[in-house]
Amino acid sequence: MTIKIGLLYGGKSAEHHVSMQTALAVIKALNPDKFDIYPIYITEEGQWVKGAQLNGPVENVKELAFAEGNALSPMALAPTLFQSSENQGPFDVIFPLLHGPNGEDGTVQGMLELLNLPYVGNGVLASSAGMDKVIMKNIFAQAGLSQVNYVWFIRNEWEKAKEEAYHKVEDEIGYPCFVKPANLGSSVGISKCSNRAELEEAFKEAFIFDRKIIIEEGVTAREIETGVLGNDYPECSVAGEIVPKDKAFYDYKAKYQDGETSLIIPAEMTTNQYETLKDMAITAYKALDCSGLVRADFFLTHEGEFYINEVNTMPGFTPFSMFPLLWKHTGVEYPELIERLVNLAIERHQEKQQIKHTM
Repeated sequence: MTIKIGLLYGGKSAEHHVSMQTALAVIKALNPDKFDIYPIYITEEGQWVKGAQLNGPVENVKELAFAEGNALSPMALAPTLFQSSENQGPFDVIFPLLHGPNGEDGTVQGMLELLNLPYVGNGVLASSAGMDKVIMKNIFAQAGLSQVNYVWFIRNEWEKAKEEAYHKVEDEIGYPCFVKPANLGSSVGISKCSNRAELEEAFKEAFIFDRKIIIEEGVTAREIETGVLGNDYPECSVAGEIVPKDKAFYDYKAKYQDGETSLIIPAEMTTNQYETLKDMAITAYKALDCSGLVRADFFLTHEGEFYINEVNTMPGFTPFSMFPLLWKHTGVEYPELIERLVNLAIERHQEKQQIKHTM
């Protein structure tokens, strides 16, 4: 018996095109003997389009949804969007292949919870806390995880007291530092600053993408990542290292456009260092109450100290993205990884059905 899976992709987000790449890769990897695949595309303007069941090779995930799709405004969303036809029950599972706000941040997860549908990945709390870098870092601090120093601002307070904001960064963080939108991923809107002029421009750039920004201390360190997979008993993949070529940092262009980045898998480290990495990654996973998957990102200093940077609750998911590559080197190929995530989603949903909601 096949599993009816709804792939939710696109989204009203600066990471829309990253999501499109992910959707195409997942569609090509899904076994049609095991899955009935239905595309659900969200345009950059927020319009939802449900396409017909896929019955052959796909090259353009945008066109396939519109080809036989039913366009809906967000206000018209209904449970029928998440079923194969009016006469059949809902999809067995939804796979949100969404990155950034309006998809990875708990908004879509909340809707799926209200509809009582199984879905791949993290729940409302983990998604929202993992998207907001300030909230995430505050939770990590409470969990006792080592981090670099950071400060944060909202747009209104910065506009009223810009000099005070810059002085606070210089006094508490210093240079170099990184300025980031608090609620975005894929390195969108991030700047590395070495002086006041760069800092001022970085504030302006980051505030284009969010009302809240975070400024983090720059450290000389290796960038190490690991994948975490599971629900209540999560497992870690091997570790990988990111080595940008001729770049100040691992920015959007290096990730998705010019290929000017080396991924070293497995990363070179001692057994003790890897065990420390795993312990920190799982501590972070449980602190946010994660489920399904995350990619956990760390700095490893030359003195051998780990700092957790962040977790990504819906990491890049093409076969060439770090998360699937980490699991491939751990022994889990891309199609199997997708199937494991679907099974974890169904397992978590079944557990939730045991919760009593009446007195």
